[in-house]
Amino acid sequence: MQKFWKKCVGLSLMLWAGLPGMLFAAGEKATAVVIVADTRNLKGLMGWWGNLYNESHLLFTLLTVVLIPLIGVIFGLLADVIMQRIGIDLKSRELAEH
Repeated sequence: MQKFWKKCVGLSLMLWAGLPGMLFAAGEKATAVVIVADTRNLKGLMGWWGNLYNESHLLFTLLTVVLIPLIGVIFGLLADVIMQRIGIDLKSRELAEH
C-alpha cells in the first residue's frame, strides 16, 4: 500500500511540475507568459539579434546552434595562428620536462 501512495504522490508531483503555465501567484486569471527581448535601446547587430529572438524563436535557435560552433572553430584557428607566430609549437608532442 505504501508503494501505491508513493507512486500517486510521484505522479502528482510530476503533473504539477509539468504544468508551468499555471501561475499560482496570478490566481485563476493567469495567462500564458510571453518572453521577449527588450530591444528599445539596441541598434545594429544586437538590435537585429534581439528582434530575431522576438519574431522567431525557431530561427533564433537554429542560428545560435549553427553560429556558436562556427565561431568556436574560427577563434580556435585564430589562436593557433597567433600561438604559432609567437613561437609555441602545438604540433610537437615532445615534453619539456624529463
